[in-house]
Amino acid sequence: MTSFSTEQLVQWRRELHQHPELSSHEFATTERITRWLEQAGIRLLPLGLKTGVVAEMGDGPALIALRADIDALPIDEITERPWRSQQPGVMHACGHDLHTAVMMGVALQLKQREATLPGRVRILFQPAEETFTGARQLIDAGALEGVQAIFGLHNAPDLPLGTLRTRPGAFYANVDRFVIRVKGKGAHAARPQEGIDSIVIASHIVTALQTLPSRVFSSLETVVLSVTRFTAGNTWNVLPESVELEGTVRTHNSEIRAQIPQRISALIQGIAAGFGATAELEWTEGPPALINTPAWVDVALELAQETGYLAERAATPQMGGEDFAFYLQQVPGAFVSIGSASTYGLHHAGFDPDEALIEPAVNYFTRLAPRALQIVAAQ
Repeated sequence: MTSFSTEQLVQWRRELHQHPELSSHEFATTERITRWLEQAGIRLLPLGLKTGVVAEMGDGPALIALRADIDALPIDEITERPWRSQQPGVMHACGHDLHTAVMMGVALQLKQREATLPGRVRILFQPAEETFTGARQLIDAGALEGVQAIFGLHNAPDLPLGTLRTRPGAFYANVDRFVIRVKGKGAHAARPQEGIDSIVIASHIVTALQTLPSRVFSSLETVVLSVTRFTAGNTWNVLPESVELEGTVRTHNSEIRAQIPQRISALIQGIAAGFGATAELEWTEGPPALINTPAWVDVALELAQETGYLAERAATPQMGGEDFAFYLQQVPGAFVSIGSASTYGLHHAGFDPDEALIEPAVNYFTRLAPRALQIVAAQ
């Protein structure tokens, strides 16, 4: 890449960072990406998307895809960068602006080499990753039609620049959300014997839930259960009739994932019944575990080493979620983590990744795409 191209990508990243938009509301972001792609003469697929853009370069039956996510988070930024968010309460605290800048650079580079590409490269600028709905929107719109392999990235603030990690098989977790509603009997706080104390019951439930990862399932399996909200009462001298708990469960094993709702339901109902109360579970299934294809992990790591990354195959399985997993349910591929060296982590108001990751990442995916096309064309 030339220094001018790098400067342009950094400028675009900062423009996106200054004007973040929440999931499914990325209208100005979509307009910017569309304008930049059209100015470069890159063709866009008419998929009728509300937000998001799908671009394509090259010609021929071989087809691979790359993906960048474009949405931001409801976080009020605390950095002092000149390009800090100008939208109060909204921030690119996950680095999707970086991902977009990287894939814009790849699109520009591949456009210059379009005549020599051994097939087509489709780049998905996907909305609504943070709400885990964007990938399915693009799939339903036909963005994966004909795609034979797909690749994506996420920056990793805990990794140094120049580091790329991935792993075959499960990389990111199944993500599920639960709400538990406990109903007892309200009473005056001075006469608790006249009621059924929903707070005490819910407290027992919170403690007992932790036995699922530690006593019900094997300690060799990754199961994380976190209660993140406990809502009860509205004054100091009344025992409330009901309590609502909310939280999340993260797993990598799909068989274990399928067992957990029944286990939670049986546990909470048993505890509540023991106190003369009732408890019900509301379970919302999120994205599945992200399962990398081993053969494509090998290709991704080989290219990483060739392009100068410190490449590691044994990345620690992540307990976070990533809706790229929905693409990998449809076609094979690989997802990688690239070091962004931020003092603060993802989803933090002080998240401040190093923009120096952009140029080598562009170089990496610009070389990975034609290599992957050669492989699928030969299959």
